[in-house]
Amino acid sequence: MTLKPLSAGAVPAALVKAERYRLLNEPGEAESICLDVLGIEPGNQKALVVLILALTDQMDKRPSVEEARLLLGRLSSEYERAYYAGIICEREAKAYTEQNWPGSHFSAYHAFLEAMGWYERAEAIRPPDNDDAVLRWNTCARFLLRHPHLRPAPEERSEPILSE
Repeated sequence: MTLKPLSAGAVPAALVKAERYRLLNEPGEAESICLDVLGIEPGNQKALVVLILALTDQMDKRPSVEEARLLLGRLSSEYERAYYAGIICEREAKAYTEQNWPGSHFSAYHAFLEAMGWYERAEAIRPPDNDDAVLRWNTCARFLLRHPHLRPAPEERSEPILSE
């Protein structure tokens, strides 16, 4: 089946729809619209950001972390690359907290720390009067403070095998 191309004049309205679908908790629809926009405007920064967010909205339903990370390199702003890398890690951490497999709380902890590291990088290069990275860092810190069971994995200790 061949997809129908979007007309260039329809891009602004399509991006508004994509954001609306995200807010309506329909990230698959937002993803599809962004892919249509990127099909005719591969460097459209707004479409890339909405697509990253739509992919991370779906982390609990399908693996999309790597797909979202691949898009980071297409963002033109160093600040946005760092900020959205943090978003990806933070959402991955929250997805880990929903899982009940052994070690998921360790994975969540490490993903939160990685997110916080990205937010610190973004904070250092943020535009004037933009504290979004600070707000996200604080959100991660509060989450960890409220969930003390999220902690680093214990270091494995191994004893040398003695031979005779």
